[in-house]
Amino acid sequence: MSSPETGPPAAPDEVLPAVAPQLRALRRRAALTLEAAARTAGLSPAHLSRLETGQRQPSLPVLLALARIYGTTVSELLGETVAERDAVVRAADMEPTVAGGWTYWQAGASGRGMQALRVRVPHGSQGDIVRVHPGEEWLYVLEGLLWLRLGDTTHRLGPGDSAHFDSLTPHRIAAQDADGVELLFVHTLLQSPTAAVCLGPVTGDMP
Repeated sequence: MSSPETGPPAAPDEVLPAVAPQLRALRRRAALTLEAAARTAGLSPAHLSRLETGQRQPSLPVLLALARIYGTTVSELLGETVAERDAVVRAADMEPTVAGGWTYWQAGASGRGMQALRVRVPHGSQGDIVRVHPGEEWLYVLEGLLWLRLGDTTHRLGPGDSAHFDSLTPHRIAAQDADGVELLFVHTLLQSPTAAVCLGPVTGDMP
């Protein structure tokens, strides 16, 4: 599995054409240099540059990190158009997006203080990273078995189980089932473009 740093190379049938120009435009809108944005996201400047030029495809954890840093949503990073503050999102309008092996469906509108996603996590971990950032996260398991590490404690969640936690607690998720796990996922959006996000190596192995 590719790590968030290397990421999968862009393949003709996997290219997300709106990502590269959006990443650069939103970074500049946030008045961040390539080096500053990469450092805050836990990436190398060279890797972020490859994402901005379309040479690499970002994973969903990387998109979430960059969205927080730039004070925006994953949907805007991907150039998706969601009706501003539309209270209802129809199932027929939830087009799947694949990023770094993850599949997600936008389950909420833009312009809100939270972002809601339906996410399909592939078997394994989220690129062997621990995430730490301000805010809150809530997840609900729809299908499959999930390992959730919060700090030094690992939890096993099945369908119908949920978790709601402070995102400053180091956290990591992994799908136990070979078919992956499907989740409902909600996180608070940090509107400040300088919001701190720290991505670092995992200490210890998931079960």
